[in-house]
Amino acid sequence: MSDTDETADTIARLVPATLRALQALEFAGRHLAPESLLELVAALRQRDDDLPAALAASRAFDWPDRLEPFRNCLERSAAAAVEGVAALIAAPGADQPIVAAYRALRSYALAAEALYPLAAHLRPVSQFFLEAGARDDAALQARLGAADATREDVGSMHVDGPAGTRGAFSLYVPEYYDARQAWPLVVALHGGSGNGGAFLWSWVREARTRGFVVIAPTARGSTWSLMEPEVDGPNIDSMVSRVAADWNIDPRRRLLTGMSDGGTFTYVLGLRGDCRFTHLAPVAAAFHPMLMTFADAGRLRGLPIHIVHGARDWMFPPELARSARRTLEQAGAAVIYREIADLSHTYPRDENGAILDWFLAG
Repeated sequence: MSDTDETADTIARLVPATLRALQALEFAGRHLAPESLLELVAALRQRDDDLPAALAASRAFDWPDRLEPFRNCLERSAAAAVEGVAALIAAPGADQPIVAAYRALRSYALAAEALYPLAAHLRPVSQFFLEAGARDDAALQARLGAADATREDVGSMHVDGPAGTRGAFSLYVPEYYDARQAWPLVVALHGGSGNGGAFLWSWVREARTRGFVVIAPTARGSTWSLMEPEVDGPNIDSMVSRVAADWNIDPRRRLLTGMSDGGTFTYVLGLRGDCRFTHLAPVAAAFHPMLMTFADAGRLRGLPIHIVHGARDWMFPPELARSARRTLEQAGAAVIYREIADLSHTYPRDENGAILDWFLAG
């Protein structure tokens, strides 16, 4: 076998195995709950996990020097995915199993970020970073193929520090960005103890498919300043202004969304009278009627709000979301309410499409 054949064989083993592991982590993240953890772990144990062997073979292989950057991306992604799956399988033995499971899932973002540069070179990777229904879209493939992914103003980037720096933000701009048109903006707020560098990857697939810009801020503290909105609020406003100064952002389509504490902060910021976001989409958020004392009555009338909550949410019971729906509707907001029967307190990436259909149709 020639060196070229061996290289191709190494890539052909490692890429699909890495993508399958990422899909397994996605599935686990979507269905994670205290009562389902053991079942999820059992399913992970039973899957044919060929990634460790494929990664070991890649590390042992003498890659051509010209492919060293390619190798580094692929092996870093694979290693993060291996670590995430292993940590998730070990979570039931931890002192706080569900906390350990959530921590294990952080490896997904590390693996996705390492792998993403290969989307411009490998079709399976490119398809992974697209919505399922668009993976065979010839027009989109042509648009991506014609784009220059090496431009400094496109792709994923971290502003004001490395990924996860407190008070900084991460950003994704589709590679086919064209300044001649105005682009919708999604600002996505992470949950408690999370960070924007990781949460960004909850939205890249859709942004790359549909064509919008994503800002994923990181709170100044361990979570959003729910009781002191003046800490994080102006910082988020500044991020939006900075991005709008460098990219052509559509002022009529600006969505503020967030998970858990990020969803609650979506209410805190989004109901204020001076808020510049046109749509709100809190997910798995807490809501207290006291929030309405800080809301602007004029802004609430007709304000589009899309609430997503899990019927099995163990941290913020669904009654909180139902109360939010009633209260906001009575105030005149245009509320869409989506309660998901099998969803616990985790981020439902499969709901992004419905949120975007609603947001982009406006």
